[in-house]
Amino acid sequence: SEAALKMSGAAFAPSALSPANTSFYAGSEGSLRSSWRGCRPKPTKPSSKWNSRKMPIFVHSDMNVKGGTVAVPMGTSRVALGGISVSPMGLGTWAWGNRLLWGYDPSMDEEFQRIFNYVVSAGINFFDSGDSYGTGKLVGRSEVLLGKFLRECPSVTDPSQIQIGTKFAAYPWRLTRGSMSTACKASLRRMQLAQMGLGQLHWSTKNYAPWQEGSLWDGLGDVYDQGLVRGVGVSNYGPKQLEKVYKFLAERGVPLGSVQVQFSLLSTSPEEGDLFQMCRDLDVRLIAYSPLCLGLLSGKYGEGSLPKGLRSGVFRNILPGVRPLLSLLREIGATRGKTSAQVALNWCLCKGTVPIPGAKTLTQAQENVGALGWALTGAEVDELDAVARTVPTKMVQNIFQTA
Repeated sequence: SEAALKMSGAAFAPSALSPANTSFYAGSEGSLRSSWRGCRPKPTKPSSKWNSRKMPIFVHSDMNVKGGTVAVPMGTSRVALGGISVSPMGLGTWAWGNRLLWGYDPSMDEEFQRIFNYVVSAGINFFDSGDSYGTGKLVGRSEVLLGKFLRECPSVTDPSQIQIGTKFAAYPWRLTRGSMSTACKASLRRMQLAQMGLGQLHWSTKNYAPWQEGSLWDGLGDVYDQGLVRGVGVSNYGPKQLEKVYKFLAERGVPLGSVQVQFSLLSTSPEEGDLFQMCRDLDVRLIAYSPLCLGLLSGKYGEGSLPKGLRSGVFRNILPGVRPLLSLLREIGATRGKTSAQVALNWCLCKGTVPIPGAKTLTQAQENVGALGWALTGAEVDELDAVARTVPTKMVQNIFQTA
């Protein structure tokens, strides 16, 4: 399954960053320590806004809602994600080092650097990774590459404006709060940074080792207090666990800024359930991973043209019932001069999420960026919602997703 595979591996106006919102290269820890204390960001308060389907959308003080839709996001726009400011869309780097699912080879690194340089020049400043990303000896490769590309990117004059977030795996041997600090420091060494933008707990242990979770939550708070990260988040958490970890961290004075979950036109449970409402209530930003369903929503694949490798099995089960949705994506795209992938990503943006599509080629990255700078109408969003609900087989859910 996709979940098991993953285990293996003004509106939006830019704002000046405080000392707490700056990034430092390795070797400047003295500056980091002196500037960190007393510079805690205050979370913005959401207001109550609803879309045309009476579903909640996230409305922070940095967002403008007119007629039930958010203002048109641009690449150079910024949204609040806890104590950091990020582009409305980020770049996911799951494929960077993953041979099992994505066929990674080190010869791809030059293209990945071109991707990094391009999206930065287009205004994207948020990059998502994980310390478990990569297969075999390549575990952590994504973090290594992000740090290298950041140092070598010609258009980066101020590294503090680039927000790299990584996720710390809840491995069975990470039993103590100190294990989170150890994991965070290891990620920073791979990236050659002294501080990262966002530190996240990759999944909850509630379903198989609930006694482990308290220590991991404490450790997540510790990396924030130690100044190793500027913001903290969680991943694969449902509304119940999200509320628990939010309150746990709040008692320590640590603001939880984000929750990262699988969200797309073929994975709508976060909206249909209570997670969107909980995010609105707590002022937590939802980061949408797999917004294109491993590429299925790009419209590039069919039952006679499946991708190579493990994705083919997932696609083979879903494609027969997804034809009406793919047809609608093409239809809307044709009227707007956009591709199916751009329409699917814009749908995520219209829901108030921060999608983090991946890219293996510069062409894919350019296509992703084309999802910014415009917005679907409310009628188009509703039509996509309606057709998506009729798809009989949805995308496989992550086995670590909790309630």
